[in-house]
Amino acid sequence: MTGNKGVVSDTLDTLSFWVSWSWTYLLMLWFLLIMFLIWFLRAPLRLHENLDQLGFFMNSLTPKFYVALTGTSSVISGVILVFEWWYFHKHGSSLIEQLALTYVAPFIGGIDIPEKPPQSECKVWRNPMNLIRGCEYFKFLQVTGNSPLTKYDMNLTSQDHQLFFCPDVKDAGDKSDKLMSKAWRAVDTEERIKLSFEAINANSSAASAYILLAEEFASTVPEADKFFRQALKIADTNIRRYQAMSNTDSKTNSLQRRDINICVYARRRIAMCFRKMGKLKECIKITRELIKEFPLMSVLHIHENLIEALLTSKAYNEVQQLLVRYDDLTLPKSAVICYSAALLKIRPVSERFFSEVTSKRGLTAVQFAAVEALQRAVEFNPHVPQYILEEKPLILPPEHLLKRGDSEAIAYSFYHAAHWKEVPGAVKFLKCFWKDTFKLIPFPLEKGKLFHPYTSSTEDTDRELLPLFHEVSVYPKKELPFFLVFTAGLCLFTLSLALLTHFYPIFMGELARIGLEYFATPFAVIAEHLQALLPQQIWNLLTRA
Repeated sequence: MTGNKGVVSDTLDTLSFWVSWSWTYLLMLWFLLIMFLIWFLRAPLRLHENLDQLGFFMNSLTPKFYVALTGTSSVISGVILVFEWWYFHKHGSSLIEQLALTYVAPFIGGIDIPEKPPQSECKVWRNPMNLIRGCEYFKFLQVTGNSPLTKYDMNLTSQDHQLFFCPDVKDAGDKSDKLMSKAWRAVDTEERIKLSFEAINANSSAASAYILLAEEFASTVPEADKFFRQALKIADTNIRRYQAMSNTDSKTNSLQRRDINICVYARRRIAMCFRKMGKLKECIKITRELIKEFPLMSVLHIHENLIEALLTSKAYNEVQQLLVRYDDLTLPKSAVICYSAALLKIRPVSERFFSEVTSKRGLTAVQFAAVEALQRAVEFNPHVPQYILEEKPLILPPEHLLKRGDSEAIAYSFYHAAHWKEVPGAVKFLKCFWKDTFKLIPFPLEKGKLFHPYTSSTEDTDRELLPLFHEVSVYPKKELPFFLVFTAGLCLFTLSLALLTHFYPIFMGELARIGLEYFATPFAVIAEHLQALLPQQIWNLLTRA
């Protein structure tokens, strides 16, 4: 019984295969059948008489008819173009192509329509090189009247600070902790600063209050450094006190975790203040100590601060050692990692690089490795070269960034563009080769070569992170579908014909006549050859009315 079922199943599968195969050639069969019917019914349909009347009718048409015909064609093609453009901007594909795939393809071969992969949610990261609000971001706002930070970005920072600097156990801490919890949630800057001073008055050891004052109240970098040092001193004292305790409860452990976070954050910001004041040795020393003492804090990307400081001091060998450690397949990539690796590969060859010589002789092995490293970096984040090459204006970096997005490109270029300019010939090398990356990726929005596909939702997240006065980079741009370009060309062509026929009717009529004659010439030649090849009796049978 089972064998009979298998035979029936195989027979049905074979039958369905032949049926689907026959549909592929059904359109050609229909066409041949229609041609045969037209030839067979040529006498009842009086085709010769009708063709003669059609020729007489075409000769009697006035130029106004041709103007109306071409004008109507241009209007119809214009309407189709509008719908195509609207559908492409909304869905990223061609309307005609989608209709053909949905309704026509099943009849001519059953083409499978590929399903688009689901859009993954874009993860936003804290910018490891974010500026200080009070002495940098707010000064820009005072001078220009434009806020460099969006509400979405500031809200994310508020959530980060609540997570870092507030106890994670209910009723842990004193009155100052409650005031600071309220301050981190406050929207108005003046209210946050006011609550911070109230927290210090309630408890002079409120370390998180000094963190907020350093970020938003300090008007200069040295003043911010002073507040950060005060917060660090208080956090270190609290940590030593907690370590001396023999018995601790959940509340004490919560406060200890809070003070460790304050200690790491304050030391990192102090190192950044040293970087801004030109004290690179002190900055590098503190950052190295942080990486050594808190290896599990790699999620904060402290190593990116160290890479930037080492590049500033031109310690390229030490940067190479760091990249060997952090440019690993198991670790998340960033623009700092990819572009720093590319810069170190470009540095030995850029000074003696000449595009004219390279185009004749080809790339050497070292130059080829540099190009590969650059193309890897460009594929990861294609927005960075525009800022390094000064093709787009650079703005202040946001407090959060989206990896592979425009926000990360701005955050990287704000500090690292100077390092590319310090290396002789590096900018020229970048300008020569960065666009070649897209030749390796035919459609960057849908495919990837070394990394995952570049998601289109990156643009939406960047628009929330970056201010309105900045034009968000949306590279790589979507390719225009064929039918959109074809419809636009058809619309312009028919519109041009309508205008020319209206203004020059005699000339266009003569041009149309000549065009029809040239168009009919091949068919006349084919008919002559057929008449010469076929016997006279068969030819008379085919052409008899």
